[in-house]
Amino acid sequence: MAARWEHYDHRADVGVRGFGATPAEAFEQAALALTAAVADPASVRPLERVELRCEAPDDELLLAAWLNALVYEMATRRMLFSKFRVRIADGELSAEAWGEPVLAARHHPAVEVKGATYTTLKIAHHGEDWLAQTIVDV
Repeated sequence: MAARWEHYDHRADVGVRGFGATPAEAFEQAALALTAAVADPASVRPLERVELRCEAPDDELLLAAWLNALVYEMATRRMLFSKFRVRIADGELSAEAWGEPVLAARHHPAVEVKGATYTTLKIAHHGEDWLAQTIVDV
């Protein structure tokens, strides 16, 4: 299966789900789903690179930490991201995210993501691939 992302319903919030050949690729796709909760990722040009690092005692908590690190960067830099490279080893994640400053006229931001939650938080094999999912508070 090719790497992909999707949203899933959860009352007032948004479920973000990434699929990939590795946990890192699934994390990248979950990050795209996070961006897609705000704006069309295809409208976001990967012009500026931002480095991110986080750690957690397990991969599920690492997914929440990763998405919350992105939410922080989106809020403080007033940016959206459309391209990601994630590396995971021994409970540590190092990543690069590429994006650009939010331009309301072009990106048409729909919501503001406040953070990733632990609700439905899951990292697991999905057939031959990996699934990374959680609910984000909007």
